[in-house]
Amino acid sequence: MSAKSTEVIDGVEVVVDGDRGPVVLMLHGWPDTRCLWDAQVAALSGRFRCVRFTLPGFEPGSRRRATSLEEMLSLIDKIVDHVSPTRPIVLLIHDWGCFFGYQYAMLRPDRVDRVIGIDIGDAGTATHLASLTARAKAMMAGYQLWLAAAWRVGGAAGNAMTRAMARAIKAPAPADRIHAGMNYPYDILWAGSHGSYRAAHPLELACPLLFIYGRRKPFMFHSPEWATGLAAQPGCEVIAADAGHWVMKDQPTLVNEAILRWLTASN
Repeated sequence: MSAKSTEVIDGVEVVVDGDRGPVVLMLHGWPDTRCLWDAQVAALSGRFRCVRFTLPGFEPGSRRRATSLEEMLSLIDKIVDHVSPTRPIVLLIHDWGCFFGYQYAMLRPDRVDRVIGIDIGDAGTATHLASLTARAKAMMAGYQLWLAAAWRVGGAAGNAMTRAMARAIKAPAPADRIHAGMNYPYDILWAGSHGSYRAAHPLELACPLLFIYGRRKPFMFHSPEWATGLAAQPGCEVIAADAGHWVMKDQPTLVNEAILRWLTASN
């Protein structure tokens, strides 16, 4: 069994599994917590130091709080500097964790050696939006605006709205751990609150990227052109899995084996 430790960094509980190898920092999205990565920690912690935390405001029972993009990137930077002060890290990211992780990798390319992005690519770009049907665009806007509204409503009603959407899209997180406080990224995206995301940069990484996505979805969070271009880049790889949005839950063995193969081949 690998070593395990917990520390509080900038008010956030950070869990470290493993005591050797490079750091793999895991960032989850909606409506999840750090528990999303349990299967990946079990597979990787013998060879890597697996570091994870629950995004601020996503913790069950936490106080309602929104974290701006600037604050989120500052938090990630503090955690990276603490757990790996002299060596670049690997990012393993999903959903909103992809958005924050990609932005951090572009902000601090000196601190990120490689990135593993799960199911979110060039989402929201003109190229991506052009690849979607009108129905897909309506579906995407619909669930996001619903969650932004649930954030505004808050309380028991907001929680009920959030859990209803989670059931509708078959999110694997336990219902009793899902709450409206997780929805602030959608409010920031659509309402421009808490500093907005207007300062976010288009996805263009300086390091290799392994992109794993699920084919079984009503629409994709990346454009075919972006995936084709990425696959042609040296050191990068694109894997299409028989899975939905939560690929690490639907196909944990495929994801774990792909990550281990890609990381060890690069060392």
